[in-house]
Amino acid sequence: MKNIIYIIFIIGILFTACSDEFLEIEPNGELTEDQVGAPENIEALVISAYSILNGQGNEASNAFNSPASNWSFGDVLSDDAYKGGGGTGDQNQIHRMEIFTTDAQIRDVEQKWAVLYEGVKRANTVLNVLNTSTEIEASIKTQRTAEMRFLRGHFYFELKKLYNRISYIDENGEYFPNTAITPEQVWAKIEEDFNAAYTVLPSAQTDPGRPTKWAAKAYLSKVYLYQNKWSEASLAASDVIDNAGYSLEANFNEVFLPENDNGQEVVFSIQYSINDGSPRNYNGSIGDRLMPPGGPRYPGYGFLRPSQNLVNAFKTDVTGFPVLDNVDVTPADNVDPRLDVTVGRPGIPYKDLGIEYDASWARDLATYGPYGPKKRVMSANNPHYLASWPYVTASNYLVIRYADVLLWKAEAAIELDDLETGRTYINMVRDRARTGNYIQNLANDADAANYLVATYDVPFGSKTEAVTALRAERRVEMAHEGQRFFDLVRWGIAADVLNTYFVKEKIERGYLTGATFIAGTHEYMPIPQSQIDAGGKDDSGNPLSTQNPGY
Repeated sequence: MKNIIYIIFIIGILFTACSDEFLEIEPNGELTEDQVGAPENIEALVISAYSILNGQGNEASNAFNSPASNWSFGDVLSDDAYKGGGGTGDQNQIHRMEIFTTDAQIRDVEQKWAVLYEGVKRANTVLNVLNTSTEIEASIKTQRTAEMRFLRGHFYFELKKLYNRISYIDENGEYFPNTAITPEQVWAKIEEDFNAAYTVLPSAQTDPGRPTKWAAKAYLSKVYLYQNKWSEASLAASDVIDNAGYSLEANFNEVFLPENDNGQEVVFSIQYSINDGSPRNYNGSIGDRLMPPGGPRYPGYGFLRPSQNLVNAFKTDVTGFPVLDNVDVTPADNVDPRLDVTVGRPGIPYKDLGIEYDASWARDLATYGPYGPKKRVMSANNPHYLASWPYVTASNYLVIRYADVLLWKAEAAIELDDLETGRTYINMVRDRARTGNYIQNLANDADAANYLVATYDVPFGSKTEAVTALRAERRVEMAHEGQRFFDLVRWGIAADVLNTYFVKEKIERGYLTGATFIAGTHEYMPIPQSQIDAGGKDDSGNPLSTQNPGY
């Protein structure tokens, strides 16, 4: 990282009334109210708001219960990954989430909520200071206000896609419980924040961690997409594609190297660093610290294990197009080259370590199978990897990258019946996979597997065919980036996809026996019971905050 140093500390809340309990998180240290309002402290307040982006909200090392990458919420809850670790009892609450027996008291449900609302609180604190201070320079006030509205939009977006019926609090301390504000009204407020940020933020920032106007516009496209506002999503994506100057890295594997953390493909990323003087290296990728796959060079935490279903999704036919039969991949099969960037597979070289991944690396092989995470695992040879506890890295989490924007544009175009535009943008992403470097064998004289991927050079025959191609492409491009479950939910196919997935997977992964996705309930997390209890009651004795359906 980078020029912004994210110091993790917690500011004193400016607001009182019911919001105190509603947003409460254990403080490490506090500024007094006078200190909060002092102009010389505004940058410290701003840094504090940025710092919570990484999910680390207290002195414990358990940000893996509230990871910024959403690996447990977006990947493990989907058909892309198993929880992993030392069996179902290891972080059992994530196991319960994986088989959809989640309840409102699960630690991860509570901690993710608390950290995201802590982010809201910090952004609101800065906004309140900026709004009320007469001593802060006008140009600084304008820019930092835009940044904080971007961050607040991000935190509320995360809350909305995870919990849906969320409560809302603004910078003035006005609190709207989820019985007083609709999901549609929350979406509107999120849009307002990103629109406001887009209007003011510059096209480029000196400090890489600060958002630009194009990051705000890209985020707007995503917000529109989640609401099926296809025309608005398409226009916003086009604005970014046509004007922002982003481009794809030449090689897929290079996207996830630390030297490209803020490169040409990165629209917005959460900045991580190690050995920067922060306590216990909590500015590193603390939420992902359970991801190392074991073997001779990594600790054997062994979480986020790729599913067989995901591996099968990379299979291609003799012409290089996806084979969606979910028949297990064999060494003779053709596969999309992105498979061996994304997944550690037996017999395939792992990173630049000079060794092949082996099934023996897999912790609890009998339960979770032979595969290991790879895409966002940093090489143990890299100086940005911390080879001691807590085993974190300085590799940023990419919240939005340019490939994402291209696929949003493709999706919106297809939904608007412009199949040719959709094909164009899908092909831009596939062409990078086709023309980029392929993983080589240890001798470096041949491809490590039968890699074959092609672009769609013939127009789609129907909208159904185009949608199928888009969704297949999005899965292999974005796998293990915390996106899959939320895509299934917003597409309205989560129940069908996941219940079909469980039917086959439980034959080999017996721990999934009994897993069932209930439509109308499991699309969202429950509201933490502690927050419903703390939210208070109205004059008739009814809770001001109520639970999501089915919990």
